[in-house]
Amino acid sequence: MVINLSIDNIISKVYKKSIADELGIKEGDILLSINDQKIEDIIEYKFLICDEYLELKIQRGKQVYVYEIEKDYDEDIGIEFLNPIIDKTRSCKNKCIFCFIDQLPKGMRHTLYFKDDDSRLSFLQGNFITLTNMDENDIDKIIKYKISPLNISVHTTDSELRVKMLNNKNAGKIYDIMKRLAKANIQMNCQIVLCPGINDGKYLEKTIEDLAKLYPNVNSVAIVPVGVTKFREGLENLDTFDKESATKVIEYISCKQNQFLKTINTRFVFLSDEFYVLADKKRPSFDEYEGFVQLENGVGLMTKFEEEVNRYLTFVSVRLKTKRKVTIVTGKSAYNFIKNISEKIMNNIEGLQINVYKIENTYFGESITVSGLVTATDIINNLKDKNLGDMILIPKSMLKQDEDVFLDDYTIDDLEKILNVKIIPCEVEGRTFIRKLLERKE
Repeated sequence: MVINLSIDNIISKVYKKSIADELGIKEGDILLSINDQKIEDIIEYKFLICDEYLELKIQRGKQVYVYEIEKDYDEDIGIEFLNPIIDKTRSCKNKCIFCFIDQLPKGMRHTLYFKDDDSRLSFLQGNFITLTNMDENDIDKIIKYKISPLNISVHTTDSELRVKMLNNKNAGKIYDIMKRLAKANIQMNCQIVLCPGINDGKYLEKTIEDLAKLYPNVNSVAIVPVGVTKFREGLENLDTFDKESATKVIEYISCKQNQFLKTINTRFVFLSDEFYVLADKKRPSFDEYEGFVQLENGVGLMTKFEEEVNRYLTFVSVRLKTKRKVTIVTGKSAYNFIKNISEKIMNNIEGLQINVYKIENTYFGESITVSGLVTATDIINNLKDKNLGDMILIPKSMLKQDEDVFLDDYTIDDLEKILNVKIIPCEVEGRTFIRKLLERKE
């Protein structure tokens, strides 16, 4: 008997009262195959596990056990793997002119320097991929296993320009691949990182029109402004958006949205909140974001948050028995917004004092203004001599996913010791935000 020595399929968790638990499958077991098919990645696993009859081969130590399972179609068997995608994550071979990773300084947490471009992470975690680091087998697998929805970084559908922007000779095939995926009924959400003077103007017009032809398989398009740090030595010069140029983009996209509403009954293309902040323009209303399908790109995040706060405040009018002082930290772009929100909350909660601090981003450079790129270093430099009250509330986007670690590798514990105050991470969700403000410090 051949024993599998691979560690890719190690089972890290068995849910209580699940099918796997009832069969006696244990943490540390290795999944060898399902219905005699070897499992190479999580997509194959999720596809094969849907069947009503399964024959699992499980390795435990030097023994191999066969489990026969009869279950409902699509019913999960209740296991997770040590490596969430089972196979190795595929790295990106592009050298995009706007790549944020290439603009990072040394000394940050090491995982930030890995560029992923993996369709499985797009499907599982919502990561955006370029489709340039794939071969025909990869495309065939997406179609075969119905890996959908996919989040795709398009940037432009002009073949020559995309090759130049991504510095990859295969980048120009994007639209042909997307047409193939649309024909196979794969759902896609798209992203455009807009670079002034490069993929805007006529190129943006072509990109939007091309993508709209693939609707409804292309469900939405988000446009975000390019981010430029001070660490661009040896990289191509890039301009950033200012009030005037951001205003022009808003006006253009507003016209396109009106056109699409008439032709395909959706606004289809949406701008990230940064454009409205830069232009000092009113953001679209709650309903105009059509369900907020691109929140991960910062599209409508402010509007959604404000609506959630307003709704919750209609039910909350509190007088605190003990006065509280809370500090909120945010990036430059959201400062005025968070300050206005905080004033509304204080008007409804007597005894609550909220001080909002705008964190200047000296770590990456003053052109980086979003809260998600604020580092602990800059928080320390901005707040070390301040009276911070009972606690500091930070957006969870400042931290690594599922870990209390900042971009510059400081932990929340580190920051609490330095500033001598409790740090509370919070999701950008109205009710949760208000409840965190009212929590007693431990």
